[in-house]
Amino acid sequence: MHFAVAVPRKPSTLFAFLSVSRIVMLRQVVETLAFGAIGGLTFGFLGMPAGWLSGAIIVVAAAALAGRPMRMPVMLMRILLVALGISLGAVVTPATLHGMATYPLSIVVLLAAMACVSFAGSTYLRVVHGWDNVTAYLASAPGAMSQVMAVGAELDSDLRAIAIVQTIRVVIVAVGLPAALLAFGFAGQAVRSVGGPFDLALLDELAILVAASTVMAIVAYRVRFPGGLLFGAMLTSAALHGSGYIHAAMPWWIANTVMVCFGAVIGARFANTSLRLLLNFVGAAFGSFAVALSIAAIFAGGLLVFVKVPVAEVMIAYAPGSVDAMMLLALALHLDPVYVGAHHLSRIFFVSLTMPLVARRKARKAAKPGDAVKPPVAPRPFQD
Repeated sequence: MHFAVAVPRKPSTLFAFLSVSRIVMLRQVVETLAFGAIGGLTFGFLGMPAGWLSGAIIVVAAAALAGRPMRMPVMLMRILLVALGISLGAVVTPATLHGMATYPLSIVVLLAAMACVSFAGSTYLRVVHGWDNVTAYLASAPGAMSQVMAVGAELDSDLRAIAIVQTIRVVIVAVGLPAALLAFGFAGQAVRSVGGPFDLALLDELAILVAASTVMAIVAYRVRFPGGLLFGAMLTSAALHGSGYIHAAMPWWIANTVMVCFGAVIGARFANTSLRLLLNFVGAAFGSFAVALSIAAIFAGGLLVFVKVPVAEVMIAYAPGSVDAMMLLALALHLDPVYVGAHHLSRIFFVSLTMPLVARRKARKAAKPGDAVKPPVAPRPFQD
């Protein structure tokens, strides 16, 4: 009689590789969040302007440049965008909606400013640093970074140069702008926390708020609305709070956690970037940023002559920074998120629609006879 002996099978090489890679990825994410928490908590409790955000950016970016593998998963970033949108919409009241009458003129001036920023920034990179026309234009585009990178890959531009210049621009605005506003007296002291207290009596309202905002965020994302996860949740939350139907707000500890995590997201963009490579492009990054900031300030100053809007709100609305970072600054500095959000949404629409057309036109002019421009690549919807 023969007996079958069960011999345990060894896990396949592929399965073992996937398991190890997941563990490594998880460890990198935990390390990134740990660095972000150290920076955010330190700057936040010290009362630094938008410290929860800027502290996390600085520490995570420093760790990435020191060689640590900083990583933030895409799914976590999407959840953060929805939570941020809910928090931003919660500060809207029926009174804030009456101020929307001043938006059209301000938005028209903003779009004119962004067109000038792109032209002047690309001219600076071409003349001063000798960049090619297409790479210079894409590096100077004021926002829509994911679309910029997609078009850059399509047109065989220098993606490293574009990514570094764009990322440095985001970091400078997110870290330096709130400090500058505070130093010149255009913004009050930064609050130590944002959001509201957790009220069990409003738990049902909070559940409705989160559910409705999440659904609309997903819908906006699916239809490829620019910044859909952020703006879908924000507009839904703003409508519920502005109508007076919902009074619950995101608990302060969630709102501050979102700030720290977003700081880690921005800082992690420097992962796999050597300090030497960064220094090669830092002059171009700071120079093009100075050009962009000067032009935006000129247009913003002209607007303030005709429209009575707080200086801090105009500067945040006109700043060529990422949407999520600018909206977080509006929240942290107690500015009107509806005004700021309307302008950055308009900026993203404008850049997303015009940038691919202008970039391809520049590429056709620069192409040699017989060269063909690659077919368009659908950009991945993401915030910037």
